[in-house]
Amino acid sequence: MQQVASPPQKQPFAFLALYALASAGGAVAYVPFLTLLLPLQIQRLASGAEIDVLAYATFGGAIAASLANIGFGWASDVTKSRRPWIAAGLILSSMLLVALREAASVWHLLLMLAAWQLALNMMLAPLAAWAGDCFPDEQKGLLGGMLAFAPALGALAGVLVTMQDIAPQSRNLLIAGLVTFMVLPALIAGRGRVRPALVGDGDISAPAKAGRAAVGRMWLARLLVQIAEAALFAYALFWLFGLDDAVRERDVARLFGLAMAIAVPLALIAGRWSDRTDRPILPLCIAAGIACAGLVAMAVMEGLSAATASYLVFGIAGAVFLSLHSAQTLRVLPRAATRGRDLGVFNLTNTMPSLVMPWIAILVVPQYGFSGLFWLLAVLTGIAALLLFTLLRRT
Repeated sequence: MQQVASPPQKQPFAFLALYALASAGGAVAYVPFLTLLLPLQIQRLASGAEIDVLAYATFGGAIAASLANIGFGWASDVTKSRRPWIAAGLILSSMLLVALREAASVWHLLLMLAAWQLALNMMLAPLAAWAGDCFPDEQKGLLGGMLAFAPALGALAGVLVTMQDIAPQSRNLLIAGLVTFMVLPALIAGRGRVRPALVGDGDISAPAKAGRAAVGRMWLARLLVQIAEAALFAYALFWLFGLDDAVRERDVARLFGLAMAIAVPLALIAGRWSDRTDRPILPLCIAAGIACAGLVAMAVMEGLSAATASYLVFGIAGAVFLSLHSAQTLRVLPRAATRGRDLGVFNLTNTMPSLVMPWIAILVVPQYGFSGLFWLLAVLTGIAALLLFTLLRRT
């Protein structure tokens, strides 16, 4: 008689919380620097050519991050160990982040930025794969909900490092310290946390038997939603400025922050529900559908209050979708032995929109306005919802 393997043991909530804190540390490592500190440094070094230099930095950084994420994810697969890579990436990226402040020229800055992206993804890629080694399917919904803290804490870190009491020359050092404080506890507590049943060479879960089609649908659905997220992150400021001259940068920042703050408890509730009912894909379908509805409302609404409410619908649903998707992706990967590499391929959905989205905006906005852009993005998120709907009976 064939012996049935026992399911992997669940992790204690304390370690799940420490892992979520470490994942949020990854967001703190790059969100305030790339969105606030890097543009300011470029302005200081390349006055008059800031836009061009920032475009080069964004493009080069996206390429470096994409290749490094796949490469270091694969390296952690080959060595069958994640924690040493995470620790090495933490140390090197922190050192390079502090050193970036001393870049004396544009080319020096761009080269150091590429090196920092490589080191940062030495930490981020194994950290993402480590979740698949440690947390069974029964905890992935809750894990996804807790990952919603990452963008919120990344935005909060941006507020912290730009406070008037923080000297400009100390900001990169402060970020490095925050990241170390957030990632190190999980590394220390993570010894012996890998579940052997989750790191074998066979199928890692029943949903993975849905095959490559399921992987492709999950990948494409995330890419489509991420394109919409990237477009709104880049152009919502100009859209709202056009609706009301009284709108200021701080108002838009508060709107972004409010959406992320509301998304956290909703993601936790949806993730926990998906664990209890064993329906991991349904919350993703619903979130993508609501995000689509929010974009449709943004396309047709004209007043500032209605537009703001419409953005909140999209922003909250999008944040819930992305956090839950990050955890549920682990269900459909075909082999645990290549988990790090495969997650690196999924990470392309985070970097590719930065390369695609500007061209979409250039082609659509001048001729059709922001309303046309929102209609196009609504179609993309609607397709994402339909793609995931086809997985409901397979998972």
